[in-house]
Amino acid sequence: MTASAAPVIPARYQVTGRLMETHDTVTLDLRPVDRPIAAHQPGQFTMLYAPGVGEVPVSISGTGPGEVLVQTVRAVGAVTQALCACPPGRMIGVRGPYGTGWDAASAAVGDLLIVAGGIGLAPLRGALLAALGQRDRYRRIVVLIGARSPQELIFVSEVEEWRRRGADVELTVDRGTAGWAGHVGVVTQLLRGAIVDPGRTTALVCGPEIMMRLTARELLALGVPAARVRVSLERNMRCGVAECGHCQLGPLLLCRDGPVVSYPAAAPLLAVREL
Repeated sequence: MTASAAPVIPARYQVTGRLMETHDTVTLDLRPVDRPIAAHQPGQFTMLYAPGVGEVPVSISGTGPGEVLVQTVRAVGAVTQALCACPPGRMIGVRGPYGTGWDAASAAVGDLLIVAGGIGLAPLRGALLAALGQRDRYRRIVVLIGARSPQELIFVSEVEEWRRRGADVELTVDRGTAGWAGHVGVVTQLLRGAIVDPGRTTALVCGPEIMMRLTARELLALGVPAARVRVSLERNMRCGVAECGHCQLGPLLLCRDGPVVSYPAAAPLLAVREL
């Protein structure tokens, strides 16, 4: 659903589940109390409203039974702190869905490569689950996940299930800690060993902007077509309906034209540092 078509009045949702992913990141299960928002595409976002505090854009990280929305929130400000603190039973507002999706289905009969940095795995989780639900449509599904430390990895309890369902999953951290036996280094170091056929690879990338920029450049250097590299740009979105201008990045209004865009469209814009 486009920004102009989605309702601007929040629908009431009740928190029915709350999982602490890390010390500052929470996954909420949200069940509609009244009419639910429209069906979404992986990569789209909602505006979540904490009553009496405000609202923020949050990418949808999945769905559950009974039209449950799954949204993963990191506490970085007053509104996200209030959302992360919501216990089961608390009512919040949800409007959307807004923006563009990953279109992982276009990678069918080829290789789907998902590259995530930190909380960037949350917007990608829905695309991964959708692809695993149609595993026979893809040659390979490869997931590369990076974080600053093992304690900042999210969805770690799901990794083995993703592998069981047919995904090749690799984890890496910038700084290893006691007990960490996995790879240490930035996620771009995993790319060369992950790509078998660059010309038949579609890459979905989300994380800090510097990580997306370096990942995209490495993918192009390895031969992945630029048009098949997609990134998610989520800067300062406020209204969700392309009216306030806070999310403008060059010619794009990201709540309408993004957050998912192809790398050729994003490349000149990622060179502009976010304020």
